[in-house]
Amino acid sequence: MQRNHIRGETRLANQNFRNFSDLVKKARKGDASAFASLYKNIYKDLYRIAYLNLNNEEDAADAVSDAVLDAFASLKSLKDENAFRAWFLSILFAKIKKTQRGYVKTRENTLPESDDDYGYSGGRADFGFSSIEVKTAFSKLSEEERQILSLSAVFGYTSDEIAKSLGLSANTVRSKAARARDKLKKHLA
Repeated sequence: MQRNHIRGETRLANQNFRNFSDLVKKARKGDASAFASLYKNIYKDLYRIAYLNLNNEEDAADAVSDAVLDAFASLKSLKDENAFRAWFLSILFAKIKKTQRGYVKTRENTLPESDDDYGYSGGRADFGFSSIEVKTAFSKLSEEERQILSLSAVFGYTSDEIAKSLGLSANTVRSKAARARDKLKKHLA
């Protein structure tokens, strides 16, 4: 599985800025171009996380859009440039929870028939799942379990990074991830 996401502070392609922290500092000072560059480097992960937790393309796109607007509006409140990713993910998870609370009635999960049906930005989203059974089993996990597994197993975030995003301790994240993996295995057995 290819993991193409931003993990290192200096991994911003085609940028004149020295590192990720400098880019965040510029964005905090109102540089919309810097914010756009930051967003460009994380939007696919944001959408995939939202989709994995909402199982609906439109809801996922709306949650990401709302999170981007909120992040841009409140960027000056970010205290630590190095916490940008965790801060942005916490905004996204708040939007995901709001969307989930907004579901008035139980609806059928709308999982695409194939990976090509994800269609975000005309591209193919590769979540690392090879079958509809895995996707269905994943959707049976709790909201928090899906969040933790999508961040750790699918996107490769560490328990410390996930802990910052979700407001939990790293040990709690590791415990919940292990329990979620066990539940996923049982659903697939």
